[in-house]
Amino acid sequence: MTHSRIAIIGGGPAGLRAAELASEGDSSVTLFDAKRSVGRKFLVAGKGGLNLTNAEPLNEFAKRFHGPDQPPGFWEKALAGFTNDQIRAWAARLDVGTFAARNGRVYPKALKAAPLLRRWVQRLKEQSVQFHVNHRLRAITPGTPHTLTFDTPDGEVTATADTIILGLGGGSWPNTGSDGAWTETLDAVGIATNPLSPANCGWNVDWPEGFIEKHEATPLKNLLLHASGKDSVGELIISRTGLEGGPLYALGPALRSMEQPSLIIDFKPTFTLGKLLAKMESARRNFLHEAQLRWKLPPAACDLIEATHGPIESAEQLAPLVKAYPLSLSGARPLAEAISSAGGVSWSELDENLMLRKLPGIFLAGEMIDWEAPTGGYLIQGCFSTGTLAAQSALAWLTVA
Repeated sequence: MTHSRIAIIGGGPAGLRAAELASEGDSSVTLFDAKRSVGRKFLVAGKGGLNLTNAEPLNEFAKRFHGPDQPPGFWEKALAGFTNDQIRAWAARLDVGTFAARNGRVYPKALKAAPLLRRWVQRLKEQSVQFHVNHRLRAITPGTPHTLTFDTPDGEVTATADTIILGLGGGSWPNTGSDGAWTETLDAVGIATNPLSPANCGWNVDWPEGFIEKHEATPLKNLLLHASGKDSVGELIISRTGLEGGPLYALGPALRSMEQPSLIIDFKPTFTLGKLLAKMESARRNFLHEAQLRWKLPPAACDLIEATHGPIESAEQLAPLVKAYPLSLSGARPLAEAISSAGGVSWSELDENLMLRKLPGIFLAGEMIDWEAPTGGYLIQGCFSTGTLAAQSALAWLTVA
């Protein structure tokens, strides 16, 4: 039976960061992961260039994180413990240079995750972190020490630890290991969780007949979206099932709060209604065609408006639809397709140091907790920062336990 001073369950960004910091302060750290290798979701993120963090000022950065009953000031504290600048310095110590794009997103210069992950794991091994892969957590038995039960290819095994950090991820990309099965494990020991649901995901649209055959994969650029009092700007992509894109992802919480989720789309946010009408002043017919010429209105927008509102007889009829087109959504895409998940362990179950109040000595990090953030580097930053806080808290717990 393996015994560790600190056991970390989950080899994603939160767990790996916790292991790194914990092993700097204690020589007995073991990391368990359900898959054959660690960092699988990290590698998936790397397919998009590995957006490590964002260069946004920290006072604005903290506003990007939200969740039900989230403690005031938590993210200011967590982000200060491992800032966006410190992540870049950390990557540099692994001989991985970074750069900030114009939109603030920070990437490795090579736009690859694998080199960074290899060097990171090597560092952990040099710091004497023990790795046990193919270990899927099945049960936790609190005690002194705590007992962990795992399913492995060789059957059931147990391990003990003085303190535990759980970084098992949310419910998105289940093939990487973050399948949300841990909710049953925590439920068995009395920990309340909110249902996992898709975040940063596409939304379904019941497109008019013939529309998708003509416009699938078409971008709709420079949009302003409204949903339940929230606004978001950017580009959407028309998919066979609906819409995808950053501004839609950012509106996820607002859309989920609506009984019937829907968007109001402003296709020309830089034009006032009056300016649109003035540009169409001499038009007498073929208003949708003229709108493509005079307003640069995308053909997909024209076809959508015509399919849902019939023949357009005047600029006065068309312009309000261009500025405020209502689009009903028929639900979010499945959790397995989402970039991240909402839901997880309720904040009321945690103290300010991310320790489970009912299970002293057991800490949480990453997407297991009920928080969410938009794409743009905020998700990985949140995992890094909570992993840092959980490790600091676990080390402090050991000194007084």
